[in-house]
Amino acid sequence: MRRILLALLLPLLLIGCGAKSVWAPDEAVARAAYRHNAPPSITLFTMVSNRSGSGAHSALMINAGQRVIFDPAGSWWHRLAPERNDVIYGITPTMLNFFIDYHARETYHVVMQTVEVSPETALRAQRVAEQFGASPKAFCASSTSDVLRQVPGFETIPNTMSPKKIMQAFGRLPGVRTEKIYDDDPDENLDILKAQQRARVADLVTAN
Repeated sequence: MRRILLALLLPLLLIGCGAKSVWAPDEAVARAAYRHNAPPSITLFTMVSNRSGSGAHSALMINAGQRVIFDPAGSWWHRLAPERNDVIYGITPTMLNFFIDYHARETYHVVMQTVEVSPETALRAQRVAEQFGASPKAFCASSTSDVLRQVPGFETIPNTMSPKKIMQAFGRLPGVRTEKIYDDDPDENLDILKAQQRARVADLVTAN
């Protein structure tokens, strides 16, 4: 009987662990490309619970030839920021603010840790993220650590499912800058996401 139940449940478990593939067309990605004039860098986002102090989500922002966000198993999106398997393009100042505002709320704050890197290292990070593929739900930290560990200078990042452990290891990197963002928005952030879709995005006009 147990074998029969396992045979019936296994396909459902595999479906639950599957990752949804999203692939924006070439023209959308090219149109959204945003080149930020700051030095090349890699930024780790960690969403931290204000109640327990535990890490809830990990993501990366990479400023290479263009600025992108690798948001494995993330739920933020914007109609003007095309996505390819967890890599989001067109991260203008407005899109960055939208991303942070979506995550920072009464129950969570956002920790931003930034390390300046060489152009070659930033490009390597972007290429690894682009080739990584879509991540299953709950694998945000694992995917983030897997990407970082393939980038020169970030080999000390642990292979872990814990966003907090990645944040702690990232904080020990030379030259890291840390910023914490708090907000008192309601925990239910669907309304914020809807408002972001309706907002006029002026900086896209001068993004390139």
